[in-house]
Amino acid sequence: MSGHDCAPGVPGEVTGSRLVLLGNAIVDLVMRVPALPERGGDIVSTDTTLTTGGGFNVLTAARRLGLPAVYAGAHGTGPFGDRVRADLAREAIDMVLAPVAEEDTGFCVAFVDGGGERTFATSLGAEARLTEARATSVLAALRPGDMVQISGYGLAYPVNGPVLASLVARLPEHIQVFLDPGPLVDQIPDEVLAPVLERCDWVSCNQREGRLLTGRDDAQEAAAALAARLGPRTGVLLRADAAGCWLVPPGGAALHIPGRRVTAVDSNGAGDAHTGALLALLGHGLDPSTAVRGANAAAAFAVTRHGPATGPTLGELLDFLDGEPLAARLSSALGR
Repeated sequence: MSGHDCAPGVPGEVTGSRLVLLGNAIVDLVMRVPALPERGGDIVSTDTTLTTGGGFNVLTAARRLGLPAVYAGAHGTGPFGDRVRADLAREAIDMVLAPVAEEDTGFCVAFVDGGGERTFATSLGAEARLTEARATSVLAALRPGDMVQISGYGLAYPVNGPVLASLVARLPEHIQVFLDPGPLVDQIPDEVLAPVLERCDWVSCNQREGRLLTGRDDAQEAAAALAARLGPRTGVLLRADAAGCWLVPPGGAALHIPGRRVTAVDSNGAGDAHTGALLALLGHGLDPSTAVRGANAAAAFAVTRHGPATGPTLGELLDFLDGEPLAARLSSALGR
C-alpha cells in the first residue's frame, strides 16, 4: 500500500470504508469508424483515443464521491502498465501489488461504428495472471469495513477465475462483497461463479446479464428471481438503462427506482459510473434506496460527458440535481 487513504481536498471522506477492486484496469484503444470493415478489408478511423478503462472507471466514480479506493489487481511492466499506474495516481487510488516483471498490462481495441455500436477485441496481459501468492497479499492488505468489488471479467479469465473464487470464499465476514457479473457471465465456470455468488452481499447487473443469470426477460421478474436464488442476505440491483433500476434489498421486496431523462452523448462507462457511485454512497452510510437514486443520477450525469471515466464529483452531482430533495440528503451524508 502507498500509505494514503485519500487525497486532500475531497469533501466527505469516509474514514472507515474503502473500495478495494479485485478487478482489472487495462488500457482502451477506442477507434471511431463509419462501419466495421469487411473481412480482409480496411477502414480509416475518424477519431482515436487511448484511455485507462476496465475497473478503473468504477474506482474513479467512487473516489470522486469521497470513498478511498484501492486497486488490488495485477498490473504489468511496460507502457500500458505505466499508463494505468499514472492514471491511478492522478485519481489518488492506491495499489496493493507490485508490477509483474517482464509482462505488460493488457489492452482492448474498441471499434465504435456510426450507429454507436461497440465491437471489442481484448489482448490479455498481466492483469489476467493473478497468482495465489498475490491473492494472499491482497487478503493481508484488507481492513475491517472494506468493500470488495469483483467483476465477472476477472472470473471468466482461465487463470484469475479460480484464484479469485478462492480468495472471495476466504474473505472475513466484516468485508462486504459486491459482484458485477459483466457480459461474460455465461462463460464463467459454475465452480468459479457459485462460491462467489454464495459469498456476495450485493449483485449489480444490467438487464442482459440478469437474463443470462435467471432466464427471465422482464427486468422486475429477473431481479426477483435472482434475489430468490441468492437468498435473503444478498441484495440485488438490476439496471434497466433509462427505465431505471429494480432494487431488492437484502430480505426485502423488489422496488422500482426510476431513471433520469437526459440527452446522452456517450454511454460508455455508464454502468461503471453507477456501480462506483452506489458503492461510495453505501460506504457513506446511506440506505440502499437513497444510494441507488444517487447512483442513477451519477450515471445520468456520466452519459452527458464524452469518455468512459466520467463519474461526477460531489459538487458536479449536487449541481446536476439542482436543488432536488435528494441533493440535500447527499450533501448531508457526504459532509458538504
